Amino acid sequence: MASPLRVGILFGGRSAEHEVSVVSAQGVMGAIDRERFQVVPLGVTKDGAWLTPEETRDALVAINAERLASLTASPAAAGVIGPRVLATLGELDVVFPLVHGTFGEDGTLQGFLEMLDVAYVGAGVAASAVGMDKALQQMILRQAGLPVPQSLVVTASRWQEEGPALARDVEAQLGYPCFVKPANSGSSIGTTKVRSREDLAGAMTEAFRYDRKALVEQAIEGRQVECSVLGNDHPQASPLGEIVFTREFYDYVAKYKDPTTRLVIPAELPPDLARSLQAMAIAAFQAVDCAGMGRVDFFLGANDEPYLNEINTIPGFTPVSMYPKLWEAAGLSYRDLITRLIELGLERHRERQERV
Repeated sequence: MASPLRVGILFGGRSAEHEVSVVSAQGVMGAIDRERFQVVPLGVTKDGAWLTPEETRDALVAINAERLASLTASPAAAGVIGPRVLATLGELDVVFPLVHGTFGEDGTLQGFLEMLDVAYVGAGVAASAVGMDKALQQMILRQAGLPVPQSLVVTASRWQEEGPALARDVEAQLGYPCFVKPANSGSSIGTTKVRSREDLAGAMTEAFRYDRKALVEQAIEGRQVECSVLGNDHPQASPLGEIVFTREFYDYVAKYKDPTTRLVIPAELPPDLARSLQAMAIAAFQAVDCAGMGRVDFFLGANDEPYLNEINTIPGFTPVSMYPKLWEAAGLSYRDLITRLIELGLERHRERQERV
């Protein structure tokens, strides 16, 4: 019998989505097929310190025992990738990145792994960067003929220099209400619903805490529907799911803390609309050259008019997250989904090695 493949579960990280990443990793490590895969946990603290597998296990024990939410290390280790961690990475067969947000989902981690010639699950450098940058992503999706909300991109320097004029542009082109969000962020962190000009400056300040670019976007009042996509060059779309929430919009609290938020799987949609959204999800996945996994989020406005909100290249991956739940509805279990994603990551790595 062949030896189990060594799979590095990489999680944590410096972004504001650190805690979400820890929960996703705990879910994967609990469900992965231990007969086929040997788990090597690799945690990254909020300060950017990469922990060895032994340190990661100790940190997870502390999290479980003390009900902490984040990985910790000594202050001297901040931002450090030590020789033991680098040696461990070189011994792995594949890495399963579950680092959400900046420094994990934005192409930086993927580029690092490619420099080390380590196979990894999910999107490559370019697709990860585009998937994280909502402003660039919308440009590409528009070019592909996909319906996205109207928006304006504002940099921090332009807002400082031309704030009143930009505020008038927002009112003339988008109107109120609208949303202001960091171009590079996730989990609705830094996102504000703006109801008037008086709210706009504060919303911009909040967005610029997380990124130098803000995306000001028209508000689409309606339902929120999501689709999971799986594959490399021949991706498949899952059944659709709907998110039902009671807060004013689907913010961080609604996503992770509000017990009244629920997932409706499958979403109650006319068959023709469902097929159209699935086709758009695959088109978005291919437009950004995604690989492995991606969750595509839609708004349904008046008369169920669809708007493609965004594609997430490392979606939430706990056993109750939308991405795996949608595949479960299609008959693919959480454990088998993990296996399939690892296989896709290895497949993509072999393809890279075959090229000059």
